Amino acid sequence: MNCLKKVGLDHRTYHKPNQLSGGQQQRVAIARALVANPAILLVDEPTGNLDSKNGDIVMELLEQLNRAGTTICMVTHDPRYAAMAHRQLNLLDGEIIETQIVKEAI
Repeated sequence: MNCLKKVGLDHRTYHKPNQLSGGQQQRVAIARALVANPAILLVDEPTGNLDSKNGDIVMELLEQLNRAGTTICMVTHDPRYAAMAHRQLNLLDGEIIETQIVKEAI
């Protein structure tokens, strides 16, 4: 339940998936990934179905996890969230066309 609390869904603990919105299901998927306390977290468009407020909450959580030592490998098309990365790889047709260090890792 602690992981659901981290994504702001502890009040929906006993709801079935069909009783959750798309954004809530997205946050449950993130909470589910956090249960095992992974060293590396692969996230593909973690804010894709979320409004900006909940997207920011998820990104803040990912940033906290990263500061605590979890490596985050994220795919996003959102430049606001891409700017939060330490390193960016830009792809075109499946090929890396640019690599840049945005900010030094903590």
